[in-house]
Amino acid sequence: MMSDKFIKFCKKTVVEYFNKHADKSKNGRISTDDVFIVWSCKILNNSKALVGTVFPDGMYYEITHNGDKNETYIDVYKKWENFSVKH
Repeated sequence: MMSDKFIKFCKKTVVEYFNKHADKSKNGRISTDDVFIVWSCKILNNSKALVGTVFPDGMYYEITHNGDKNETYIDVYKKWENFSVKH
């Protein structure tokens, strides 16, 4: 999948997932303008992107396209905590 097409696919997929699963009582609706790509790469036939939204829910999305099988895998994660450890 070409990079521009893959990025558009990623944003559309995250919007659809978010709008289906978000808490409706908190006005949980987004558009592709609310989705950003943290990182993406394409190696051979495969593409991967780490995707976030402006919605402050701690969720992020890892989207991988396997070009050999023409399959796309989506992992959805929630950030529980961020802390530092002193050495």
